[in-house]
Amino acid sequence: MMTNETLTRILTYFDEILPEAGCELNYRQPHELLIAVMLSAQTPDASVNRVTPILFSRFNSVEALAQADREEVETIIRSIGLFKTKAKNIIAAMRMMQERFSGAVPSDKAFLTSLPGVGIKTANVVRAELFHIPEIAVDTHVTRIAKRLGFVKMSDDVTTIEKKLRKRLPIERYIKTHHQMIHFGRYYCQARGMKCAHCPLVDICREKNKNLAVEK
Repeated sequence: MMTNETLTRILTYFDEILPEAGCELNYRQPHELLIAVMLSAQTPDASVNRVTPILFSRFNSVEALAQADREEVETIIRSIGLFKTKAKNIIAAMRMMQERFSGAVPSDKAFLTSLPGVGIKTANVVRAELFHIPEIAVDTHVTRIAKRLGFVKMSDDVTTIEKKLRKRLPIERYIKTHHQMIHFGRYYCQARGMKCAHCPLVDICREKNKNLAVEK
């Protein structure tokens, strides 16, 4: 089990190297963030940021997107993974927002996850970013870092990881640490090409220690 000393060490390091970590998806209006997060499923943020300016320029409101032609949306986001399903869900979600929530992005998690294409992870990101509600969204980066640094078991699923991180982290650190874990996984502790030689946390990294054990 992770000790308080180890936790403090990890969070202190994150604060040193990633003091300003935050959302890297570009948006101007609340519904644009929701759509960007929906598009980011299994897709890098940089790829999402390349298509959203075009999408939001063509359809500049919830109402416009609710009435959008699906094939036109598909054409704009074609470079995004699962673009057909995402185009369908975006239009349906905007229609439901217009009908049920007067075009506003709801803050309630149950309401958010009732929207087509919006799961727990997307809802958590939106609640944290737009409404500053303490949430932890578990994506591939958070999963990898949580497992490597010993926050959770290597076999834990996404739901279990979220529950354990909520118990382990101070609630006032949820949003900040969530972003730091994403940035740490994206730029430092990647799935491949880890920068272990320069990482002061390498001694507690399960992935590195596992590889060393195999080499011996």
